[in-house]
Amino acid sequence: MFKYKCLNPIAACGLENFSDQYVKVEENEPADIILVRSAKMHDMEFEPELKAIARAGAGVNNIPLDRCAEQGIVVFNTPGANANGVKELFIFAAIAALRDIMGGVAWTKAEAGNPDIAALTEKEKKKFVGHEILGKTLGVIGLGAIGVKVANVAIELGMKVIGYDPYLSDAAKLALNNAVKTTDDLDEVAKDADLITIHVPAMDSTNGMINADYIAKMKDGVVVINLARDTLVNEADMAKALEDGKVAKYVCDFPTEGASNMKNVILIPHLGASTEESEDNCAIMAVQEIADFMENGNIKNSVNYPDADLGPVKGCRVAVAHKATVSAADIQDLLKPFGAVVSDMVSKTRGDFAYSMFEIAGCCTSSGSELEEKIAADGILKVRVISK
Repeated sequence: MFKYKCLNPIAACGLENFSDQYVKVEENEPADIILVRSAKMHDMEFEPELKAIARAGAGVNNIPLDRCAEQGIVVFNTPGANANGVKELFIFAAIAALRDIMGGVAWTKAEAGNPDIAALTEKEKKKFVGHEILGKTLGVIGLGAIGVKVANVAIELGMKVIGYDPYLSDAAKLALNNAVKTTDDLDEVAKDADLITIHVPAMDSTNGMINADYIAKMKDGVVVINLARDTLVNEADMAKALEDGKVAKYVCDFPTEGASNMKNVILIPHLGASTEESEDNCAIMAVQEIADFMENGNIKNSVNYPDADLGPVKGCRVAVAHKATVSAADIQDLLKPFGAVVSDMVSKTRGDFAYSMFEIAGCCTSSGSELEEKIAADGILKVRVISK
């Protein structure tokens, strides 16, 4: 029986995919699995039983990834599950930034009840004249699941698109519209784009990437759209660029005190993935990932351990989270005294950490906790025995 708990509401259509092997426990009880959306986990202490955390969404800056890896806890996210919701919000953001629709709506609300509003409208509407997106050049920074969808829909809307992603995957290349120009030069995006939209994860290497130096390379009157993470943009530098007119509009999906005081900002209350469809998709994908991991040991879409797949368990499988300094051969040597004959295996490394699975002919005589004690060694972080 696997115990799971939810730190945030998780869509029922996802949780319903758990079999009767899973039971939900209260938030203060020990569990094998945690499902989370936005709850902050950096100050949480993790029980020894905890094996996996699934983030029903893409961003994982609310989870202490390194500490989880050190404890052998595999962290999953759900890339692409909310991509359509964010893509649709981008369409609004681009149009709202180029046309002063927000100003026009605010004017009509202010004139509510005025019997002359219809006549006034024809006089006042010239104040809200804007620009069309047709023919404009969009720069897309980050061509993951969301960035590809944004780039493709911009082409469909008649925009020119230049995309930057130095780690562009083969899958992204195949999904990208042929009309999208790609570049390895981030400065080229700044030089050519009328609008720039950011779709990269928040990491040490990306936080503050939109700063004074980079803004200086952009066109005068550029529009910047940030539906990814607030920390990607240096707020002081953006505020100055808006004040000076270098940036015409900044659309941000992450309200902060600094952003709320900016001139010419359109501030959205983190609605990028706030659709029922996105929440359902994220919950379903998170449960699928967790079930495959708990029942077969397979990893897909982890953010702190490598992906690894041996298919369904055939009889008995030993899954080991370990440091990369420990090789699969080292682990096999540790298993030999228990009569474990390995019929198949996979071992993958990601940075300082690794994950190995061993299909055992016959059946293991020890449980995961017993094996973990018996093969305890520097760098062995967590051991599980999975039986069909």
